[in-house]
Amino acid sequence: MAGGQRGNKFNKSCMLLIVIAGMERFAYKGVASNLVTYLTDVVKMSNSSAAKMVNSWCGFTSIMPLLVAPLADSYWDHYSTIMASSFLYVVGLMALTSTALAWSWPPIDRSRLSSFLLWSLCLISLGQGGYNPSLQAFGADQLDDEEELPCTKNSKKPNKKTLFFRWWYFGVCGGSLLGVTVMSYIQDTFGWVLGFALPAASMVTSITFFSCGSSIYSYKQEEYRVIKPFMKIVRSIKESASKMMHCGIRLPNDQSGMAELELQEKPLCHENFNSIKDLDENPKSSMYVLANAKVMLRLFPIWTMLLMFAVIFQQPATFFTKQGMTMKRNIGSNFMIPPATLQSAITLSIILLMPLYDRIFIPITQAITHEEKGISVMQRMGIGMVLSIIAMVIAAVVEMKRLEISKEMKITESETATVPLSIFWLLPQYILLGISDIFTVVGMQEFFYSEVPVRMRTMGIALYTSVFGVGSFVSALMISLVEIFTSSEGKHSWFSDDLREARLDKYYWLLALASAVSLLLYVILCKCYKCRSDLDNEI
Repeated sequence: MAGGQRGNKFNKSCMLLIVIAGMERFAYKGVASNLVTYLTDVVKMSNSSAAKMVNSWCGFTSIMPLLVAPLADSYWDHYSTIMASSFLYVVGLMALTSTALAWSWPPIDRSRLSSFLLWSLCLISLGQGGYNPSLQAFGADQLDDEEELPCTKNSKKPNKKTLFFRWWYFGVCGGSLLGVTVMSYIQDTFGWVLGFALPAASMVTSITFFSCGSSIYSYKQEEYRVIKPFMKIVRSIKESASKMMHCGIRLPNDQSGMAELELQEKPLCHENFNSIKDLDENPKSSMYVLANAKVMLRLFPIWTMLLMFAVIFQQPATFFTKQGMTMKRNIGSNFMIPPATLQSAITLSIILLMPLYDRIFIPITQAITHEEKGISVMQRMGIGMVLSIIAMVIAAVVEMKRLEISKEMKITESETATVPLSIFWLLPQYILLGISDIFTVVGMQEFFYSEVPVRMRTMGIALYTSVFGVGSFVSALMISLVEIFTSSEGKHSWFSDDLREARLDKYYWLLALASAVSLLLYVILCKCYKCRSDLDNEI
């Protein structure tokens, strides 16, 4: 493919890709934000089963990039990966729409439709697994190669790629906001067929826009693809093991047939890796991928400590939404707020407050720390983790208040009776999660993108998304374990379908405690961790 022209400014191709990313988020959030309601009201799942299914699906969706990224980095280019995966994405959305249509036709075979529903969700996950990291890495490729991301407090002022990630997340949040607010209202008011068909149409439109912009893109991955880093992993390990076993002894190539062993006075590893920059500058070395693998292992402890943050972010789409269904939701006499709409408070707070991050927060931190960037990327992630813990504490307190009012009323008529507590009491926890997003999620994108070798940038984006993928599975596992331990001896579990008997407040306290422990370990790890730029400077 021909290379496009690269300008010195934030170019048109970047802006187009940000718009396309927002359209994809509209499609995804239009399905994911209210899926728990669809599963409980239409598919007739229990609250805990629906929450576990949503968590598992979100986890599978988010972890798929980690499996697809090695193939995208080794065999394919970003453009081809985006086109192929978007096709699977659209097929999955269309299949999901057909399940909603089939469910409205009696009589129905529930087991067959449930299986078809599961396969349609899996297709969406597979499509997004290749689409999201490749699109974001392709967007970053539109900027100059020399623009590297800062990591530590010693880094200079932010560059164009830092600005790109911020605007990228801004665009993603804009699409998410529309997906949550518009689609949840349409699904609750006009039905699920239209509610799933519109996200499919949005995805088709985004693919059309992406194809139309082919002439203005910069295509950089062609020069990297020939390296095939993951193809060399096994060979690199075998060569390293062979050198260690022979301990520097080799058999000379003697044509006379008088072969004998000679002790070579040479170092075992003759390749000279003087710095981590060699991972990018010396790709043909036999130790290239082995060294890359070591870089990935360096990131694993930090990656692990971010999992509880991801677990907390599964709550708005599951238990927060079910919690809101029992609260007072009417505005006036006719309009009822769909519970899933409150998730828009997260994205709305991001859109409104993100510009203030540079204009207010950074100048204040610069005055305190006397550093150009104010705080490092790792400090930024830590602040977001603190805010997420506070959000869970507030969620627990509000749920305790809801339960107290419910018991005082002595509601016995039905399990779905409304508690006279406004749904807007949930807003503070949503807003705090949005603010924590500005710090942690954007910081995670910058951190993982900058800490992997240049030729594994798709893998870096996949590492960021896999945090939320594995976090979703951890959330589903925690729900299962809590349900087992709290439903013994005939008692109601914390996730009882009757929300008058459920104890979601205790679950929120558990999440806050586990996240606090994770934050403490994260702080300790940050003291020991050295970024790539620091290691380069030490050489």
